Amino acid sequence: MSRRKAASKRVILPDPLFGSQSLAKFMNIVMQSGKKACAEKIVYGALEKLIERVHSKTSSGDSAKGVKATKKKGGKIDANDKILALELFSKVLDNIRPTVEVRSRRVGGATYQIPVEVKTDRGIALAMRWLVTYSSSRGEKTMALRLAAEMFDAMDGRGGAVKKREDIHKMAKANQAFAHYRW
Repeated sequence: MSRRKAASKRVILPDPLFGSQSLAKFMNIVMQSGKKACAEKIVYGALEKLIERVHSKTSSGDSAKGVKATKKKGGKIDANDKILALELFSKVLDNIRPTVEVRSRRVGGATYQIPVEVKTDRGIALAMRWLVTYSSSRGEKTMALRLAAEMFDAMDGRGGAVKKREDIHKMAKANQAFAHYRW
């Protein structure tokens, strides 16, 4: 544990298209080698594909009244689709975000895996990290398509990132007997 003062939280500016701070954090996680424009293109493309898939799913499954085409001239997203995209993104993160995790604690010469609750900020950070990790290991052609497919799977409760959350929860449930070592 550090003897100096705690590190201060950095202020992240909201992304330019949606005005969302969580989406800007997600772009920073997607970004590699400082290429922010490339990360923006990937995330915005993935959100467009996700909106298209949701619109096609609702139009084929249910009677979707008032569903408009998502792509306008130049691939722009209209205001209704921006709201929908932010709602879908938050739903994806909620489906992936863990509530408990295990931490190693050394007690009397033995190391125990102790289940602890996950703070909201850490849970969201883990969800974003898992989403990028498992989407990059998918088989689609571009990263935007991989990310859109992983997001769509996470909305339905399947996919690699959701499986990772379930595994973490199972491990915490299995080690519930050591919860009294939490202090």
